[in-house]
Amino acid sequence: MAIAIDFGTSNTVIARWNQASQQPETLKLPGLSLISAQNPPLIPSLLYVEDAAQGKVVLGQQVRDRGLDLNADPRFFRNFKRGIGTPIQGFLPELDGQIVTFEQVGQWFLNRIIGSIRELPLPVDSLTFTVPVDSFEAYRNWLGKVSQSLEVEQVRMLDEPTAAALGYGLADREILLVIDFGGGTLDLSLVRLDNSEGKKPLGFILKWGEKLLAESSGQKAKTARVLAKSGQNLGGSDIDNWLVDYFSQSQGLAKSPLTTRLAERLKIQLSLQNKATEVYFDDETFDSYELELDRDRFEDILAEHQFFDNLDECMNQVLQQARRQGIETADINAVLLVGGTVQIPAVQTWVQKYFDSAKIRCEKPFEAIAQGALQLSQGVEVKDFLYHSYGIRYWNRRDNCHSWHPLIKSGQAYPMSEPVELVLGASIESQPSIELIVGELGAETGGTEVYFDGDRLVTHQLSGRTSVQALNDRDGARSIAQLTPPGYPGSDRIKVLFRVDNQRFLRMTVEDLLTTQTLLEDKPVVQLS
Repeated sequence: MAIAIDFGTSNTVIARWNQASQQPETLKLPGLSLISAQNPPLIPSLLYVEDAAQGKVVLGQQVRDRGLDLNADPRFFRNFKRGIGTPIQGFLPELDGQIVTFEQVGQWFLNRIIGSIRELPLPVDSLTFTVPVDSFEAYRNWLGKVSQSLEVEQVRMLDEPTAAALGYGLADREILLVIDFGGGTLDLSLVRLDNSEGKKPLGFILKWGEKLLAESSGQKAKTARVLAKSGQNLGGSDIDNWLVDYFSQSQGLAKSPLTTRLAERLKIQLSLQNKATEVYFDDETFDSYELELDRDRFEDILAEHQFFDNLDECMNQVLQQARRQGIETADINAVLLVGGTVQIPAVQTWVQKYFDSAKIRCEKPFEAIAQGALQLSQGVEVKDFLYHSYGIRYWNRRDNCHSWHPLIKSGQAYPMSEPVELVLGASIESQPSIELIVGELGAETGGTEVYFDGDRLVTHQLSGRTSVQALNDRDGARSIAQLTPPGYPGSDRIKVLFRVDNQRFLRMTVEDLLTTQTLLEDKPVVQLS
């Protein structure tokens, strides 16, 4: 059975393909899913560690039902998706004699969800994960490692905005803009949908069983081609933190998991009404506070934190990428809003600044991603490009520090038809080898710092800096050429050819210009995103 998991910062959605109805449906997992009249079954992305040594955890709605999210307890984790694969500023908790990382928390969370699906009981043969478009390679590598531990024949991943475009089922529309705004990330993706015939690539493959591989060839495919992308680490959890800060400053309210939950409730109420009220009771001082907020003040708080400026920046990036391909705003046939944060009226008003309201769709904010990801198991081909730029590290003599020289720019389609060529020489006398460090370059407008503020995991946008994650900066991975005889400064010594294959592996060929020998031939170095 095909299952799709939209693992979100605030909520997680599980969908399966119903063979009888030939339609996707959202799964309800007993005890884990939150059931409400307004929304489909959602699993709160919360986890509480009862015993770290034995991997005994409580997750989803069970955490809230047992009140485990109301106190500042190091065993309670929320927003942990944001910390996966990201350097964390601050101390990670030590529970039951071991340091608990966000990668471990995420693995516990996903393993329990897969186990709960099987307890329904439902078989899990094919699994698709959706990932933020702006996720660094470390997150995708982590997801790949988790996939290898799952007893599932086939595991794939697809970026969330493309999945959402498929989930809305707008096969009659050609160019779609997806605005995916959840608890932790803002992702914009411009995609083109059309029909084609041919072999059936199934997204980006993390794990592939022989049985399903044999069954996958020779089917017709519907194509979702990604034309432009933009994203930021900005979401509903940031808004919750801003509201907690506001009440802390205006009413002296203590910052805690309970006040964060009350702030989230106020935010949700303001999506439905103009004024919201919650009551906070401090069980230590026996003081009570009435928290009131109206939409006007709420929108002022958003503006004070450059919320709308950040939205404009992402939108302008996508529209500029589109114009370079000859696509104007009027050419976009529909705008699809997904994620809980798109339900904020101010966000919908912001979208209407750019597009006619008749083009904007918001009827499937929670289910579109998971249900769209299921389309991969039904014959959808996804053609994509590299979202990040990649470069090599060099010593900048003028600034006396390391800098990065762009090698492959964002927007590069893969597989590459022509390699990128680089010629290098020795830098010292009798140099025995040449090392090269490849890095994934973040947005040129700034990076994101993830850190602890008390017990809150928050992100901070860094302006004027380029964030970089080195991909092979470790022993045994930096050296690309052993020089025999040794190299000397003053002349070119090796030629390096880089290309990206259809599985996004950066491959390298190294030729020794002195001896005319091939030192490396089409060797995979790292996987790109």
